[in-house]
Amino acid sequence: MKIIIIGTAHPYRGGLATFNERMALQYVSEGHQVEMITFTLQYPSFLFPGKTQFTSDPKPDNISIQRKINAINPFNWLKVGKEIRNKKADLVIFCYWMSFMSPCFGTLARQIRKNKKSKLIALVHNMIPHESSLIDKILPPYFVNQMDAFISLSESVINDINKFDKQNKPKTFTPHPIYDHYGDRLSRETALGILGLSTEFRYLLFFGFIRPYKGLDLLLDAFADNRLRKFNTKLIVAGEFYEDETLYRQKIKDLQLEPWIELHTDFIPNNKVNAYFSACDIVTQPYKTATQSGVTQIAFHFEKAMLVTKVGGLAEIVPHGLIGYAVAPQVNDIADALYDFFEHNRQESFEKNVINEKSKYAWNKLTAQINSLYNNIKP
Repeated sequence: MKIIIIGTAHPYRGGLATFNERMALQYVSEGHQVEMITFTLQYPSFLFPGKTQFTSDPKPDNISIQRKINAINPFNWLKVGKEIRNKKADLVIFCYWMSFMSPCFGTLARQIRKNKKSKLIALVHNMIPHESSLIDKILPPYFVNQMDAFISLSESVINDINKFDKQNKPKTFTPHPIYDHYGDRLSRETALGILGLSTEFRYLLFFGFIRPYKGLDLLLDAFADNRLRKFNTKLIVAGEFYEDETLYRQKIKDLQLEPWIELHTDFIPNNKVNAYFSACDIVTQPYKTATQSGVTQIAFHFEKAMLVTKVGGLAEIVPHGLIGYAVAPQVNDIADALYDFFEHNRQESFEKNVINEKSKYAWNKLTAQINSLYNNIKP
């Protein structure tokens, strides 16, 4: 097939860009003709809470990535939509993650549909943001109405799509595939050496952008539990603040946790990801709300035990007591799980079970589901 993927991609940074590029590579490996179309302007700087929207990593090999879309210029949407329409792709995949993109993506789709050939599938990471507002009810229907079918990475997102789709269009979900392009797992000693950390401690990892819904405050309160001090543990916080970091630094001080916290709060480049995951004993995701998370799938790749909370789709892919813990997003529950992990030396058994579970999350299962949707769309 001739496939066009519309969404964030290099030179933009972050997990969604990485996901879209990896999906494109999977389609290329299956023999399809693939082109990615991304942004000249993704969103204005004042709407972006991080330090920069752009990555310093090199452009992925073997993928055509064209920067064409200005997300805030309607005249550009019409022009680019016409260009894509004339390409007459068999399949156009819109990688959707926020309501802000609804007018842009919806207008592109309206133009593309005019060729009477391309089938339009939305791959929806989030339909309703974790921190929603009025526009998250107003904007999505315009985009949803232009799509032929939908695929998501968790059942909870399908439920959110159904709130806007009044035509009962085809939908399916498949678990987030494993992020398997961050290199191999390193020895613990090598990884700690790269990060400049002592081998005398055992490490928990909190990884990714720091935003209110991700529950770092809950994790800090849980990590302050005095029972954990006997295990000689430290918590690595690896990721960029997307909110006021002084709140967290003050909490660390108030809880007297400074000796046991390693703050690595710049954006983590791709070539350092394997060091963080190889260094830790357990990956923690104490989220207050969620749909699914790429962090879980990085942990699967590096065969690490996990602690997640029972929100969104996280507990669907982390069987409690088998590869880690799925607990309520409460301080005591998180602390109890951490205590059990270290007190009963669960790391080895959990990691063995992760090896058995990870085969469920291959990239060809995602493309197979998309292809099945494509074949079921009526002309």
